[in-house]
Amino acid sequence: MVVEIDENSGFCFGVRNAVEKAEKELLAGEKIYSLGQIVHNDMEIDRLSKLGLETINYDEFRKLRNCKVLIRAHGEPPETYKIAKENNITLIDATCPTVKKLQQKIRQKWEETKTKGGQVVIFGKSGHAEVLGLIGQTGNNAILTDGEINLDRIDFSREIHLFSQTTMNLEAYRALAEKIIEKIRASGTPNPENILKVYQTICTQVSHRQPHLENFARSHDVIIFVSGKESSNGKMLFSICKKVNPDSYFVSSPEEIKKEWFEGKNNAGICGATSTPGWLIKKVKEVISSFNV
Repeated sequence: MVVEIDENSGFCFGVRNAVEKAEKELLAGEKIYSLGQIVHNDMEIDRLSKLGLETINYDEFRKLRNCKVLIRAHGEPPETYKIAKENNITLIDATCPTVKKLQQKIRQKWEETKTKGGQVVIFGKSGHAEVLGLIGQTGNNAILTDGEINLDRIDFSREIHLFSQTTMNLEAYRALAEKIIEKIRASGTPNPENILKVYQTICTQVSHRQPHLENFARSHDVIIFVSGKESSNGKMLFSICKKVNPDSYFVSSPEEIKKEWFEGKNNAGICGATSTPGWLIKKVKEVISSFNV
């Protein structure tokens, strides 16, 4: 059986940058704390913790003094930087450049429009680390929606600035924009295109993966998708594979792979989330290749 790894799978630039920054400090003998999990992958977390990386929550962060703390690729709200300054904490800022740019856009737009009654609406997942950092740019005044919740909080007669969490599904984002346009029309407000301003803030590395992943999943008899169970990006990308190829399986470790999945198959494809390390994807390939089915 032929086993192929999707060349576009694995760490995106932002995650790879954060992991490399952490490794550099750890290998230099520094004590480093990570504010939240550096990546949504338990096996990679375990590897880094063995090097000395300690994951902390916000309550623990507020109690720290005179130390180094890593800000992961998801980014943080302004409050985190304020606490760090007050507590003499050195921040290793590994915020993804795409997320950092989005934070700046949201903060700028909020400052420009808040006195004029404008609204900032963010399409994202409630409680997600990146979303907390984005909403924080508006003093937590932005309206968060996943396409369904909180739509009733939007005033469709006033200016709306719509942004998206960088890892959301592009089609779902477009559908939300259409839904808002319909509600503006239904409210009787003229010229809805003057009310709604949509900003294309989904990471191109994520949005461009969908058509490629569909082709990859379609061209293999069986798909093994490798991702941490808590990765929202992983769940979204796996759903794309499953829709195209019903013989798609989600695994978080090589131990979860079952030999019977490959019986009667001629080839298998392996892909993963933007938070899946390359070494783990290679281990999965080694396990599948050893079956000799």
